[in-house]
Amino acid sequence: MGMSKRETAPQSVTILGSTGSVGCSTIDLIVRNREQFTIEALTANRNVDLLIEQARRLRPKFVAIGDAAHFNALKSGLSGRKIEVAAGADAVVEAARRPAEFVMAAIVGSAGLFPTLAAIQRGARIGLANKECLVCAGDLMVAEIRRHKAVLLPVDSEHNAIFQVFDFERREAVDRLILTASGGPFASLSLKEMRNVTPAQAVKHPNWDMGAKISVDSATMMNKGLEIIEAHYLFDMPEPRIEVLVHRQSVVHSLVVYRDGSVLAQLGTPDMRTPIAFALAWPGRMAVPQVKLDLAALGNLTFEAPDPVRFPALRLAREALKNGKSAPTVLSAANEIAVAGFLSGRIGFLDIADIVEDVLSQFDHRHFASLDDVRDCDLSARRIAQSVLEGWPARSFAGTGA
Repeated sequence: MGMSKRETAPQSVTILGSTGSVGCSTIDLIVRNREQFTIEALTANRNVDLLIEQARRLRPKFVAIGDAAHFNALKSGLSGRKIEVAAGADAVVEAARRPAEFVMAAIVGSAGLFPTLAAIQRGARIGLANKECLVCAGDLMVAEIRRHKAVLLPVDSEHNAIFQVFDFERREAVDRLILTASGGPFASLSLKEMRNVTPAQAVKHPNWDMGAKISVDSATMMNKGLEIIEAHYLFDMPEPRIEVLVHRQSVVHSLVVYRDGSVLAQLGTPDMRTPIAFALAWPGRMAVPQVKLDLAALGNLTFEAPDPVRFPALRLAREALKNGKSAPTVLSAANEIAVAGFLSGRIGFLDIADIVEDVLSQFDHRHFASLDDVRDCDLSARRIAQSVLEGWPARSFAGTGA
């Protein structure tokens, strides 16, 4: 049997969001396996200094900065090098259109929608680390993936785990999916105790090194609610057949239950480089420098059902998925505004879900015909959420340093 092109020649890679956590981890793996990759394009939003440093190191053909105010700095920093530079949202989309075999879609938020779609429409192999693509525009994205025969490889550890043990050739054999959740830093707190937690406490995740917003989503379990929506689109699985279990060790990253009673799980240490490496090397495997999983030293793995009273975000996400139309988009946008309000000290921890539910109840949900509709809905939901936030009773503590 002959070897594929990917096994005999360096693979061309574009990284959308190269200065973020996932982007930096992707670069770390590429640098460690430099002979296996060439870099087509890098993009960032505002972190121009790190983008320049990355471009000097990796020598991409094209570099784009989303915030046009940083264009001159980018151009100056890469002067004299054979690298094309550009700025603005259209430039980031252009980066996605360039002919890389693999695109890491790691732009956070709705800004990642159009670049990811551009990569899909040229049939690229895509490592998806952007939740909004499927949460906000799942039906549209899935239709485009099928139309253009793109390959979507999930980079979220939970969906990547399912992907690794899901029998795509015999979907009818799959009974249900189980997403695992660490439970965040407040898994053991009472509802009364959760009412008074501070932003500084919420961003201290017990197992994973993540940004502030994602850490708060883990603490409220909204991240798991969003992952239910993602799993629905990734694996064409009805909402009632997607379960969540709290697994505090973050070793079992998710499970697939089959009709015959077999339960297949993917295990590993909590390191985002594992699912990133899987996407980069697919359908092969590549080495990852990490502490190896030692089950004997670990001793015990525990699982428990999430408490629906203390973590109402799970219910809100399930309701949004069942209601369909624009509800998941509104859920995501309202949550982002509410989390920002909590991090600034404006509202309390338990107010986050209450504000999201308030916004969902106010919105006139509708179907989307295009990504422009998704973007308009996202902006409208943010305006409503901001209005709700401004009218919310203020809290007595302030900011992430509280």
